[in-house]
Amino acid sequence: MSYNCTHKIRNHFKVLVRKAFHIVALFVFIGMWHYSSAQDPQFSQFYANPLYLNPALAGNTQCGRAILDYRNQWPALSNAYITFTGSYDQSVPGINSGFGILAMSDRQGDGALVRNSFAAFYSYKLKVSDPILISFGVEASYYMENLNWNKLIFADQIDPTTGNVNPGTDENPPENNRVSVFDFAAGAILSYYDKWFVGIATHHLTQPNLSFYSNTTAKMPMRFTVHGGLTINLSEGGLGNENKEDFILQPQLLYMQEENFKQLNAGLYFSKSILVAGAWFRHNFSNPDAVIALIGLQFNHIKVGYSYDFTISNIGGSSGGAHEVSFAWNFCLYKQEKRMRIRAIKSPTF
Repeated sequence: MSYNCTHKIRNHFKVLVRKAFHIVALFVFIGMWHYSSAQDPQFSQFYANPLYLNPALAGNTQCGRAILDYRNQWPALSNAYITFTGSYDQSVPGINSGFGILAMSDRQGDGALVRNSFAAFYSYKLKVSDPILISFGVEASYYMENLNWNKLIFADQIDPTTGNVNPGTDENPPENNRVSVFDFAAGAILSYYDKWFVGIATHHLTQPNLSFYSNTTAKMPMRFTVHGGLTINLSEGGLGNENKEDFILQPQLLYMQEENFKQLNAGLYFSKSILVAGAWFRHNFSNPDAVIALIGLQFNHIKVGYSYDFTISNIGGSSGGAHEVSFAWNFCLYKQEKRMRIRAIKSPTF
């Protein structure tokens, strides 16, 4: 057999394997959705999406805050997960409170499954003593989930020889392709000046059912989050940040659990003047998941961040990792003397 012929066969085989891998990935991540409980999207820039992380962070600035976030996870697997969020929150100085709203659209499997949601937030800031501040927050949300049955691929549609997808499946379509539910969440954060903080949040308190089938359930399990960190001033020594020109180090930990899924995130933020750099390690207990690199800029009232997830789990680099971009605009609706009488909790920017 000639070299050219052998080379063509090898290339053809590689194309089939790659195609089959993408198809099976779609089957694994999309086709089996109705056999398991629904789960939430996750973000690498946790504090660039504060309302999603913890309701107690609503109104956690001296000014109003508008945030946009875009995440594309595993782009090489037929646009496996694409998520958009937009939020606005505002402190209310006279009552030591904060209000916020958050809209999110999560597209899975190139739009085979789309979850849209809208949430409203309220938080109250309690000054326990001069150094200690506690923020309590609640969230009410409305979820709308839509299924495009024609975009799903099941195992009986895949030709084991060629990897081609055949039309038709023995799977039964659901009675309803749309589901909508209400949900609630709550959280709290304790901070000691701008030196350290710790927070806890519980989402999906009602565990709403998002199943498209009347005879099965797909509850959203409660999601528990514990997070916290320190602010270390490397320029002055000690804890706290009084000057933006100081070199600041912020070690952070974040633990999440949703039913049997557990995840631990450990990372560091470095900041000086307008520049922020960060690195995180994400571990899912059963296996290491990703190493995250972040770069961000803060100038005047604008903040822009970009992060990339280097996938180190079994799915490997063929997934394409994950790209995330955030944009925040802080602006004041009150004059300087009318700002919040209780300080904002000092959390990382991204």
